[in-house]
Amino acid sequence: MTPNRAEFRQVAGSWKTEAEFAAKAQRMRSSLGLEALLVTRSEEGMTLFTRGNVLHVPAHAREVYDVSGAGDTVIATLGVKLAFGEKLPDAVRAANVAAGIVVGKLGTAVVTPDELAAAQALAV
Repeated sequence: MTPNRAEFRQVAGSWKTEAEFAAKAQRMRSSLGLEALLVTRSEEGMTLFTRGNVLHVPAHAREVYDVSGAGDTVIATLGVKLAFGEKLPDAVRAANVAAGIVVGKLGTAVVTPDELAAAQALAV
């Protein structure tokens, strides 16, 4: 499940601290019986919640031109990476990089495998 920050807030309610955000996310993950909950957080990156673990990945966008399709890019990249056997944290990092690429393009855009590979090499 990959809600964005606003969608998560609509369901879970607002929070004032990171600890409160994490507690709400873990409660939601657990109550829905999810293995993982990934909340995309715009310029703050994204945060993955699994049982007993939280992984925050900062945003990789350099300049943001258009956020259209960024969430779809995250889900698509996660799906492809997981289908090819990558572990969830690595797939999340790749999805974050991919989203950073597409928001740097005008209009609804795609990320190519070559773009993703080059950007991931730079992000290491």
